[in-house]
Amino acid sequence: MSPIFVNAAQAAPSVSVNTSSIDAIAQASPIVQLTLLMLIVMSVFCWAIGYSKYVTFKNMKQSDELFLSKFWKVNSLDTLFEDIDQYKDSSVARVFKAVYLEMKKISESPLLSKTEGDKPILSGIDNLERVLNKATESEISKLESRLTVLATTGSTGPFIGLFGTVWGIMGSFHKIGQTGTASLAVVAPGISEALIATAIGLATAIPAVVLYNNFISKIRKQEIVLNNFGADFLNIVKRNFFQGN
Repeated sequence: MSPIFVNAAQAAPSVSVNTSSIDAIAQASPIVQLTLLMLIVMSVFCWAIGYSKYVTFKNMKQSDELFLSKFWKVNSLDTLFEDIDQYKDSSVARVFKAVYLEMKKISESPLLSKTEGDKPILSGIDNLERVLNKATESEISKLESRLTVLATTGSTGPFIGLFGTVWGIMGSFHKIGQTGTASLAVVAPGISEALIATAIGLATAIPAVVLYNNFISKIRKQEIVLNNFGADFLNIVKRNFFQGN
């Protein structure tokens, strides 16, 4: 090899570029750091909501099964109502409680009740149906609470990460313009922080979407359980307590 090329190679400076994730985040522009912080906070909120909802659905399912088991075995609604506090996590039990209390109001109303022997005969079934529907909708609304956070995170997370990506690449082009060179040492930091923003955006959005879809599926199943219970309960009270049934 020519001595000229050997000397030039020896004289060329060695450029070391540190592009680890931690260093890239530490050296990122304030805008990108703020974007990453926002995504991390959103992710923490989503996981907290996911854990809370998981516990809620787990306890609700267990309590519903216990309540329904006793509901179909008990001979008196009054006896079941006396033990209602044992099923505080059951949405079905709360619906039953709302309908039972409305039945009690109807039975105490001189305009809506009369007796035939020892059996009370009631009227005002429309009131009972309205209370049932309202209680069911209230339970579904409670289960859907805070799911908008998951939906919002799932839909906006990638775009927030994309904003950080665009800003990081813009920073790389700005440095190229300042230095007049497109060497790795110039463009690597900006590209690194840009790709990290993309990755964190996806890492935030994907679990949020999975959690949201999972909980929506559980809510729809619970809605079916509540509607089936409501229909069965109305049939029972119509047959035993209401006029014309």
